[in-house]
Amino acid sequence: MKPVVLTFVFGTFAATLGPQVHAQSAEPLSAIDWLSQSVEPAKIPTRRLPKAPAARDEAPVASGAGTPSVTTTPLDGPSPDPIGLLSSDLTGLPATLWSASEEATLIALLQAQQTDGLPAMQDLLKTLLMAEADPPLGASAAGGLFQARVDKLLDIGAIEPAQALLEQAGADTPDLFRRWFDVALLTGSEDMACRTLQARIDVAPTYAARIFCLARGGDWNAAALSLNTHRVLGDISEDEEALLSRFLDPELYEGEPPLGTPERISPLVFRLYEAIGERMTTNRLPRAFAHADLRNQVGWKSQLEAAERLARHGAIAGNVLFALYTSRRPSASGGVWDRADAIQDFDTAIRENDPDAIAATLPAAWGAMKFVKTEIAFAQNYGPDLVDVPLEGEAAEVAAAVGLLSSSYEATAIARSDGDAFLVALARGVPQGVEATDPLRRAIADAFGDVSAPDALKDMVDNGQLGEAILRSIALVDVGMSGDYQTLTEALSFLRSVGLEDVARRAGLQLLLLERPT
Repeated sequence: MKPVVLTFVFGTFAATLGPQVHAQSAEPLSAIDWLSQSVEPAKIPTRRLPKAPAARDEAPVASGAGTPSVTTTPLDGPSPDPIGLLSSDLTGLPATLWSASEEATLIALLQAQQTDGLPAMQDLLKTLLMAEADPPLGASAAGGLFQARVDKLLDIGAIEPAQALLEQAGADTPDLFRRWFDVALLTGSEDMACRTLQARIDVAPTYAARIFCLARGGDWNAAALSLNTHRVLGDISEDEEALLSRFLDPELYEGEPPLGTPERISPLVFRLYEAIGERMTTNRLPRAFAHADLRNQVGWKSQLEAAERLARHGAIAGNVLFALYTSRRPSASGGVWDRADAIQDFDTAIRENDPDAIAATLPAAWGAMKFVKTEIAFAQNYGPDLVDVPLEGEAAEVAAAVGLLSSSYEATAIARSDGDAFLVALARGVPQGVEATDPLRRAIADAFGDVSAPDALKDMVDNGQLGEAILRSIALVDVGMSGDYQTLTEALSFLRSVGLEDVARRAGLQLLLLERPT
C-alpha cells in the first residue's frame, strides 16, 4: 500500500479535527471556562513620575513618564513541565517524549483532544498527561504544557490526578493555585483550601473567595464587614452580592424566592449555592463537578449517578463505582436502583464463586452496564474473575465479551477459544490470519498485517517527537471511528510500530465489542 504523505495526514487531521471541536461546542465547558475567579495575579505597583517640562524650542517627545504595564514571569524556579505521576519505567515512554516538539503545538493538540473517545485512547491520553517527561522546545518557566495537561485532566473529569500534579508542582502561581483551589472545593476540602489561601502571601484572593474563606474559618463578622465594604466600593457585582449576602445571613432571606441559576457556574459559585440550600444538580455541569456528588453527605442515588457518569469516561477507577453499587440495599425500583440490584446479585455470585449463580446473574448485570456505557469499568473489575468460570450459552458469550474488554483479554482468548474466531485472534495479536467479514474487521486486520504506519508520523518519531505523534494518532483513531477505515488502519499500525501493541489490541476489541456510534 502506498504510504500516506505528510500533507495528507496533516490535512486529514486539520480538516476533521475542526468540525469535531465545533461539534463539541454544546458539550461541557473546558476547564479554563469554568474555573473560579478565586485569586488574582499579583500586581506590580506603578510609580507615576512628574511630567517634565518640554524644552522651549523642542517639540515634546512624550506625554508622560508612567511605568508601562508589564507581564512578569518568575525566573527563580524550575518549570513544572517535567512533573508527572508515572515514571518512564511505568509508562514505557521515554523522558524525551515532548522535548523535540514546540510547546505551542503540544498545547493546541492537547486542547483539541476529545474527552469522550474510545476508552483505550482515553487511557493512552491520560498516560501521556500523567507521564514524567522533559519540557518541550520553547517551554517557559510558567509551564504552559504542564497547565495544559492539568486542564485536560480536569476536562476529562479526572480531578484526583490533576490534584496530585498540582500538589507536586506546589501550585505556586495564581493560575495553578486557582485550579488546586477549585479541585478542593469539588472534593469537599474547602476548609483546608481556605486555610492555605489565607496563609499564602504570593496569591491575592478575589473578594468573593476572601469572604467565603473568612466565613468558613468562623470569622463571620469580618466576612460581613468585607462584603459591606466592597459593596459600597462597587468591587463586587449585584449577583455576587445577592449570593454572598444569603450565604452570610440566610435567615434574612427566609421566604424569599430562590436566586435562580447563575449565568456562569464555577466551583466556588456551586459551593455557595449549596450552602444556601439551592444545591444544583451536576448532571448538566462539566464532568468534574460530578465529584462533588461522591461526598458522603450526598444522597446515595446522586452518588451512584455521578459515579456512573465519571466511570463511563474513565474519570474514576471502576472499583469506586462498584463499591457504591454494593454499599447498601436499594429501597426503590427502576433506573439506577435496578442497576444496583443487578450488580449486587452478580457481585454476591462472584464472591461465592457459584457458577450457577454467576450464569443466572451475569446477563442482567452486563445489560445494566451496557445501558449506562460503563462496560469497561465492569470488565476491568470482574473480567479476570470470569476467565475460568465454566459457563454455557448466553452467559458464556457475555463472559467472553467481558473478558476480552478487560486486561485479561489474552487469557480469555485462550480459555474461550471456541468463541468468535476473529476476536480471539485479535486478542492474541494475529487477526490477519482469520477471515474478516466486514469493513471494520478488515481495517483492524490490516493494521496488524502489512500496512505501514504513515510516513508523517514515522518522521516525527525519527525526529524525537514521539509524544506529538501519539497525540496525532489518537485524533486519527477518532477520525477512523467515524468510518474512515483507512485512517483507522494507519493509526493503529502506528501505535503498534512504537511499541503500543496493547493499546492497539484493546482499541480493536473495543471497536468491535462496544456499541458506540461509528
